Amino acid sequence: MDADSIIAAIFSFENYGELLALVQNSIWAGAVLGLLGGLMGTFVMKRDLAFAVHGISELSFAGAAFALLIGADIVFGSLIGSVAAALLLGLMGVRARDKNSIIGVIMPFGLGLGILFLSLYQGRAANKFGLLTGQIVSVDTVQLQVLAGAAVLVIAVLALIWRPLNFASLDPELAEARGVPVRTLAIVFMVLLGVSVALSIQVVGALLVLALLITPAAAALRVTSSPVALVVLSVIFAVTATVGGILLALGGRIPISPYVTTLSFLIYVVCRIVGGIRAKKGINGRLVDAR
Repeated sequence: MDADSIIAAIFSFENYGELLALVQNSIWAGAVLGLLGGLMGTFVMKRDLAFAVHGISELSFAGAAFALLIGADIVFGSLIGSVAAALLLGLMGVRARDKNSIIGVIMPFGLGLGILFLSLYQGRAANKFGLLTGQIVSVDTVQLQVLAGAAVLVIAVLALIWRPLNFASLDPELAEARGVPVRTLAIVFMVLLGVSVALSIQVVGALLVLALLITPAAAALRVTSSPVALVVLSVIFAVTATVGGILLALGGRIPISPYVTTLSFLIYVVCRIVGGIRAKKGINGRLVDAR
């Protein structure tokens, strides 16, 4: 395969206008998932749960694969798997060491189950591949409504617990001393995270879900220390990567996940460069000695 063929497979905008008109629901779905991923990602970073997201995604993948095998709804299966993993981590992983060890056990178990179920599935190979790499080019109105409803529910609960959760994330010992139900908040947040992972898998697949729930917030942390700006930038970055990935994927013949993850990575690189430049300057813009 020569270079021209590779480029044509990645970027080919023939009949782009016609294709764009067919995926309006997908674009809206990507925007909703970007909003959800940006909001949840800020707390994922504050609570140091990047590894947990990966562990939850593996069981979410196993649930989706099992649903595919038995002919059930894939999103529902993914949701069951991810919420089960989230509850397990929230109930058992009190200390960081315990949580990491549990995640290390869950990840290969979930991945192994998912591979087993996919190997038993006799249907289209594209359905198997989509669970790992994502596909969002055929979202109908009903699916969009269900997705939006689930996202609104997650965001509403997150808004209700925002302040105490933020306190517990920054200083759990002090928050517990002040009477904040730290353990209950942790369990609730892990359930919300499980739902978010299950929904995000529709876009980037089980293997690359970090691109929505980690990278945008990590990029925002590089350029701001303001809590409000952090949330706003994280959402903007996540929506840009998701919607931009969908728009680029329409002009190619490869899955959507490479586009989303590449955009997300480029945003992070730019933010890291900007953050590095700002780190060498004082508040008033004067250079400080970096030695």
